[in-house]
Amino acid sequence: MAGRINDEDVKAVRDAVPIDAVVSEYLQLRNAGGGNLKGLCPFHDEKSPSFQVSPSKGFFHCFGCQEGGDTITFVMKVDHLTFSEAVERLAGQAGITLRYEEGGYNPSHQRGERIRLVEAHKVAAQFYAEQLESPEAEIGRAFLAERGFDQAAAAHFGVGYSPAGWDHLTRFLRGKGFSDKELTLSGLSQEGRRGPIDRFRGRLMWPIRDIGGEVVGFGARRLREDDNGPKYLNTPETPIYKKSQVLYGIDLAKKEIAKTSRAVVVEGYTDVMACHLAGITTAIATCGTAFGGDHIKILRRLLMDNGSARVIFTFDGDAAGQKAALRAFEDDQKFAAETYIAIAPDNMDPCDLRLAKGDAAVAELVEPRTPLFEFALRQIVGRYDLETPAGRAAALDEAAPVVARIKNSASQHEVAVQLAGMLGILDTQFVVKRVAQLARWARDRGGKGPAPAPAGRGRPEPAPAAPAPAFGGPALTLRNPVYATERELLKLALQYPQLVSPAFDAYGIDEFTAAPYAAVRQAVLEAGGAEQGVHDPHEYLVRVREAAPDNAVRAMVTELAVEAIHRKTVDEAYAGEQLVTVRRRAVERRIRDVQGTFTRLGSGGDPAQLATVQNELWVLQQYDQALRERGAQAL
Repeated sequence: MAGRINDEDVKAVRDAVPIDAVVSEYLQLRNAGGGNLKGLCPFHDEKSPSFQVSPSKGFFHCFGCQEGGDTITFVMKVDHLTFSEAVERLAGQAGITLRYEEGGYNPSHQRGERIRLVEAHKVAAQFYAEQLESPEAEIGRAFLAERGFDQAAAAHFGVGYSPAGWDHLTRFLRGKGFSDKELTLSGLSQEGRRGPIDRFRGRLMWPIRDIGGEVVGFGARRLREDDNGPKYLNTPETPIYKKSQVLYGIDLAKKEIAKTSRAVVVEGYTDVMACHLAGITTAIATCGTAFGGDHIKILRRLLMDNGSARVIFTFDGDAAGQKAALRAFEDDQKFAAETYIAIAPDNMDPCDLRLAKGDAAVAELVEPRTPLFEFALRQIVGRYDLETPAGRAAALDEAAPVVARIKNSASQHEVAVQLAGMLGILDTQFVVKRVAQLARWARDRGGKGPAPAPAGRGRPEPAPAAPAPAFGGPALTLRNPVYATERELLKLALQYPQLVSPAFDAYGIDEFTAAPYAAVRQAVLEAGGAEQGVHDPHEYLVRVREAAPDNAVRAMVTELAVEAIHRKTVDEAYAGEQLVTVRRRAVERRIRDVQGTFTRLGSGGDPAQLATVQNELWVLQQYDQALRERGAQAL
């Protein structure tokens, strides 16, 4: 077992790696005001950004799903790592050597599983790239050259070659300290009759990187006639590689996709290469699977779902390409972006097009042309004989439910009019009303889609998956001024402890009437008080989160740590106002309680007890008056 990472090193990692730089590797961030940044949450589906990052505090929080934490927490959650693995990854990026409480410096065999598998892929990618220069790899170099890719292009994309022998890579990785278990778990090796052998042999190799730029798998292209395997062989599903969750080229394309709000989806590795070399640096491709919901989630976070976002698919014009386009259209409504399809003349893919007609032809290809919905409808309509009334009716039966899925009513009406034109139905309103009726039925059925078409006439609309229940945290109405002020004071205590310390640390837990806020106040107390935040702000927030008794309170801490203060200028005067307001309300509550006790005792009560109660009431009233007249100076 690996020893516990030294606390000072953990702190050094937190301080060295800015949270906004890490988060920006996975989603586009924009200014949210108050020094914060916002984006679409990577942990749940949403249409408008509720995910906020506070670079100055080193924290993130999603106001939609309540996920939150620091840089380490983000990496743990987004890449499904353990705490140690996340720290190790960030330490590697920052060039920090970690110390372990047991056993000194961390030997390689103690590293977390995911870190080890990623390291194995990194070493394998270097090995394959070097092998591309070998005499045996001449066939691979010729394959690339025939498609217009020189040595520089191969190096840019990390293309390599796997030797044809049984265990060249396996033996090489063993020599680097990787165990047989790690090699088979990574998918780089597979079990042979006498032990592990190379999974990829005698093939051209493309490293597949995740959005953070780490190699997590490979795509291998057959080169020789005597290779009986599939044309393309991909890494199998592993702890670090899920083909439905990776996009080839996303590490190279993500910044330009975020910058231009545009993505081009192509079908293969060479198509991505061709597009990028032609200047279309927003091109990406799936890895041996259809473009689906998880791929959309990746793109949506980069596109930010603004009104000008565009996604262009470049499927081939053959039957397989048309089928792929129709599959993509089924998920079209998951985008807020406009989607288009581009088909090259003679059904050439971008790689062939670049080779035949040059870079300019590729750039011209991906200029938005045909909306994906139009292409999909034409494919449906084209299967029917529109010369007969029965053919037009059957085509309408299949196409109308597709149009009814369009959520925007104005767009739905416009497409319904176009559908009438495609079908040659002169009574446009008949088609519009039919589509509207199907959409209304879908809403009445709880959003489960239009009622199925008659048997043999199109496909029923699949019901969308029910949204996962989100953890919403405590339900508080901030229209209540008591709650609103308590929240504001806690935000100040977490974000600007120097403005409320030391007065805040004298506040009792019972001065916060909302249970979640009282729990946060308790966590601040157990973390050493707001005074700790004056000396080390970042470590203070970490300690408060660690002191939280459960995930609900922990989520509330991060929410309050990144939420904007309700005043443009945050200064001692504003902090004093919140301190005084919370204290005065607590004093007033106590005055009411004491007055109730005094009334209950009445005139026949014990004189000594009555005197004590009356004295407390007088002291409280004097304190309330002092707070009213002198403000924060009376605290």
